[in-house]
Amino acid sequence: MTRFFDIIFSFVGLIILSPVLLFLCLWVKLTSKGPVFYKQKRVGLGGKEFWLYKFRSMYVDADKRGLLTVGKDTRITSSGYYLRKYKLDELPQLFNVLTGDMSIVGPRPEVKKYVDLYTDEQKKILNVRPGITDLASIKYKNENDLLHTQSDPEQYYIAHIMPEKIRFNNIFIKSPTPANYFKIIFMTIGHVFKKGH
Repeated sequence: MTRFFDIIFSFVGLIILSPVLLFLCLWVKLTSKGPVFYKQKRVGLGGKEFWLYKFRSMYVDADKRGLLTVGKDTRITSSGYYLRKYKLDELPQLFNVLTGDMSIVGPRPEVKKYVDLYTDEQKKILNVRPGITDLASIKYKNENDLLHTQSDPEQYYIAHIMPEKIRFNNIFIKSPTPANYFKIIFMTIGHVFKKGH
């Protein structure tokens, strides 16, 4: 049932948002050198890797200095700050949803580096399609600031944040009903608007 909603929402969303997407393409292109889109391999359903797409919000090759964004990261471009703040950088993932690599709601897909650290129990999260938004993203909305307070941000992420994210995502996985699907979507929308104030 949720796949039906995914197809409808992503298809209609891409059509309705096409003027916004075009504007954002121009904005990214005019505010920093490099491609409009950023793509990165993530691990999805069944452990299969796929290309995840975003509007580029960092300078080119920024990920060579680390995969995590910590505090007020200097790698973020002027337009990237706002794209991230309002989650606009995630909009290209509607294409990922339409093609079936992702869902609107589901665990945020990780890079292989971190998935390789999963326990057998944690790997069960790969039995569902990853999503654009999830409970963990809402609960850890200030993840960048939290990591900034740590002496070893990556180790803290691996030891504390990553397991907690998986625990939150299991709440949805155990009850992937349309009601919970829409609940998380509305919670995400509310979070984005709240962040804007």
